[in-house]
Amino acid sequence: MDRTNRNIQDIKQRFSITGNDPELERAIEVACQVAGTDLSVLVTGESGVGKEAIPQIIHAFSPRKHGPYFAVNCGAIPEGTIDSELFGHEKGAFTGAIDTRKGYFEVANGGTLFLDEVAELPLSTQVRLLRVIQSGEFIKVGSSTVQKTDVRVIAATNVNLPKAIASGKFREDLYYRLNTVPITIPPLRTRKGDIHMLFKKFAADFADRYVMPPVRLEPEAVQLLEAYSWPGNIRQLKSIAEQISVLEHDRLISADVLRKYLPEARANLPVSTSSPYTDADYNADRSLIMQALYTLRNEVNEIKERLAGEEESGTNEAPARSLIIHPDDVHSSAEEAPREEESYTIQDANIELIHKALERHGGNRKAAAAELGISERTLYRKLKQFDR
Repeated sequence: MDRTNRNIQDIKQRFSITGNDPELERAIEVACQVAGTDLSVLVTGESGVGKEAIPQIIHAFSPRKHGPYFAVNCGAIPEGTIDSELFGHEKGAFTGAIDTRKGYFEVANGGTLFLDEVAELPLSTQVRLLRVIQSGEFIKVGSSTVQKTDVRVIAATNVNLPKAIASGKFREDLYYRLNTVPITIPPLRTRKGDIHMLFKKFAADFADRYVMPPVRLEPEAVQLLEAYSWPGNIRQLKSIAEQISVLEHDRLISADVLRKYLPEARANLPVSTSSPYTDADYNADRSLIMQALYTLRNEVNEIKERLAGEEESGTNEAPARSLIIHPDDVHSSAEEAPREEESYTIQDANIELIHKALERHGGNRKAAAAELGISERTLYRKLKQFDR
């Protein structure tokens, strides 16, 4: 079977891609067709659609499959260090450069380099990137020696690059160099037939992870799920599936319950093609929030067990009050509470979680970050952001 006739279903299974949408399968087919070449590929699509699977497919079916593969999130690297990350630096090139360092273009020699969020690169770095793509030549920061590399570059962005070019934020020559083969991943809202299939997959995954029965949707809930616009695409769907799996005791979810997890205020807003809130921010916040929810659920269960024990021993004369917290209860309480009681926010919960982790590890940021499931750099940025 030649490359153009590869079994799409086998490829989807290998790379954990769920869905039968024709546009999605066409994107996979094009990725297989160009895999055997060294053409530059530009993967476009809204944030959260799963663009990272395409460069993995291209690398796996290319002659470079035994070479290195690196995925670099250009939006997560500080502007002051991006050149060093990509091209390396010489010892003493700048403050803190205590040793010579290889960049991604050097260590990925003979392999594939995936540049995610490529539109976030500063213009000076775009010039360097254009040169290395065209000639395979680059110069380390602080060096005058030209080095050669043989790297296949695949880029991705959720930004409208023609608009970025018009506003002077992206180089037109680099755009045409990267866009030799364009591949577009469709947004989730156009993949109506895949939405419930994806939800069931995520529900099963979380059931395995948290050792619980998977949640299921009533027919009306399925209709609601498929009618929603999904501005956050697959990432948002996965997050909601996890929230429902963790927070709901009933394993059969009605439309009314599902509606509580869908931000209706955003349902009909146009999807932003560029946001300062990056994937790294999203993943860090999500990790912190989910841990806070797990902690809260465990504390509630402990209180319920303690109250049940007190009832059995006859020490608690007052009737037990339900401690299950529902979104409607939270909304109602917020309306009745005095204004000064409304100040505890998700930000407060996050910073409290961070401080408790730091206390447990004696102020060791690296250990605290590892416990929270975020990078040490993200932990420092969160502390600075919250100004605590």
